Amino acid sequence: ALPPRTPARQRSRDDASCAVVMPTVNLNRDRLFAALGKQYTEREFDELCFEFGIELDEVTSEKEMNSKFLGKEKEEDDTTMETAGETGADGSDVIYKIDIPANRYDLLCHEGISKALNVFLGRCPTPTFRLVEPVNGAPRQKMIQKPETLLVRPFIVCAVLRGIKFDQARYDSFIDLQDKLHQNICRKRTLVAIGTHDLSTVTGPFTYEAHAPEDIEFVPLKQSEKFTAAGLMEHYKTDQKLKHFLHILEGSAVFPVLYDANRVVLSLPPLINGAHSAISLETTDVLIECTATDLNKAKIVLNTMVAAFSQYSATEFAAEPVDVVDAMGQSKTYPDFMTRFVEADPAYINKRIGVNIEARDMATLLCRMQLPTKLNADGTLRVEVPPIRSDVLHQCDIAEDVAIAHGYNNIEWTIPPVNTVGSQQPLNHFSDLVRNEMAMLGFSEVLTWILCSHDDNFKNVSRTDDGNCAAIVANPSGLDVQVARSSLLQGVLKAMGANKDAPTPSKLFEVGDVVLIDGTKDVGARNSRRLLVLFSDKKSGFEVVHGVLDRIMVVTGAAGTGGMKNAGYEVVESDEPTYFPGRQAYVMRDNKKIGVFGIVHPDVLQKFDIVNPCSILELDLEPLLEVEGVSLASTSLLEQAAHI
Repeated sequence: ALPPRTPARQRSRDDASCAVVMPTVNLNRDRLFAALGKQYTEREFDELCFEFGIELDEVTSEKEMNSKFLGKEKEEDDTTMETAGETGADGSDVIYKIDIPANRYDLLCHEGISKALNVFLGRCPTPTFRLVEPVNGAPRQKMIQKPETLLVRPFIVCAVLRGIKFDQARYDSFIDLQDKLHQNICRKRTLVAIGTHDLSTVTGPFTYEAHAPEDIEFVPLKQSEKFTAAGLMEHYKTDQKLKHFLHILEGSAVFPVLYDANRVVLSLPPLINGAHSAISLETTDVLIECTATDLNKAKIVLNTMVAAFSQYSATEFAAEPVDVVDAMGQSKTYPDFMTRFVEADPAYINKRIGVNIEARDMATLLCRMQLPTKLNADGTLRVEVPPIRSDVLHQCDIAEDVAIAHGYNNIEWTIPPVNTVGSQQPLNHFSDLVRNEMAMLGFSEVLTWILCSHDDNFKNVSRTDDGNCAAIVANPSGLDVQVARSSLLQGVLKAMGANKDAPTPSKLFEVGDVVLIDGTKDVGARNSRRLLVLFSDKKSGFEVVHGVLDRIMVVTGAAGTGGMKNAGYEVVESDEPTYFPGRQAYVMRDNKKIGVFGIVHPDVLQKFDIVNPCSILELDLEPLLEVEGVSLASTSLLEQAAHI
């Protein structure tokens, strides 16, 4: 049923398939076509989606979706999609599954997609969102935040939709949009949780508080009896949907809760709303509140909800503001419908896309993408970004929308005006040659994590942290990702400990980056490419790693002629607690330390549960890239060795 793909169409979609998985929106075909004011064939609508930058992923039906949900999938055949798409043979409504870009939160519902496509097709102008004050001089609704909420979810934003008209389809879309946002930008309610309430059932002003779970009691949504918050945590452990959000509040001394002026509970975010204020098809005034740990995400979510459904309000595309008094006593008004302006250079846009479009034509194209644009006196574009387009952050985002509106298939295929030959970065090429040499010496390569625990990086290898020798992760998700490794040693020792039952001798190596503190760099640290060699047997094998060092110096060209008198390095006695006293040394070249080798101290081996002695060589490879000032002189020798 779908049309054959042109080369440009194939190229664009194949590239997209390698990107982040996009959210999918299920839309009723007939309702969507009614909103667009035109009936499309499946082929025509698929082309429209492609032109707009979204993709018609699948055509199905409500009956087929229910069958899949219940585990009663029918055998697929080549005609399934065509039959469902064209005739709705099973008698149920045809459903279009549409893939949406992950950052286009405004397209996660029927209302957003239909409005965006109508603007794109020129059937209606870009909507202007605005705030309207309560009628008859009534005061605004107010939300008062108490200081104790800073311990759990420190932000809240609110808005009111007045005179909204729900039917079953609109109501279902309203609920579905909340679910889509919760799974997407809200990160499964950890960043933002949305609550919607029938304003006619509650009385303002409202308060956002936090109390011990035993002190919060109310009737939750879809329940008929009261629960304490602590009781709900136990009750929802068997709930197939809500059990996935319990971890957000587990272990917290206080739980967030919203009350109205009569102490009626509106919601227990981020878990459940109260049954008292539940919305229904008869609801006309809706209070939307978003509690969050990220204020910017909360404002985006609130704007998305309000913008999508304000078209059903008594005043189209208008919302009633709510005054939020934060924990510090400062009053702020939400939703924030202020538009932003982004300056864009037409020359930059043309260069990014590979076209030659006049600035005035660009402005027309951007208006089709809901980005009203004017020309400045200097010829640049002044792009007005509405509150629903949180994805527009830079003029490169403007260039993307110009390309979509212009049409990717309308961009001419050209050969890049350059004459270059792609190749590896010199350091990576050199590292691969070192890997080949180590493999020919009979060593097996291991790849270990660049993040490790603080103990593995210091305590377990008998090294001290002076506070200026390792890059620390600010908010680690676990004990194993606390620091960026400053040595390859701990990773290879952990690999050795995990394989202590392997046949001896064990010969391992790793070529990888470590992170070193460097105040001369703009980020305060730099990467350093290193080689680590480990030999383990019933005897230490100190002479083996020493021999590997000699071999690396020879094949890289660091060693000159004349045998050991010109080995390319010097050995200087070291005294590191990581290694056995008297059986360790620094590797020096041009009076600079470029490595260390020695027998690992038994105390270190015990920390990693290693039973046999181990000898280690850790060598900095970057100084070997230049030998006597000639860059990459070593490469040719390594390549020759790789072909022997």
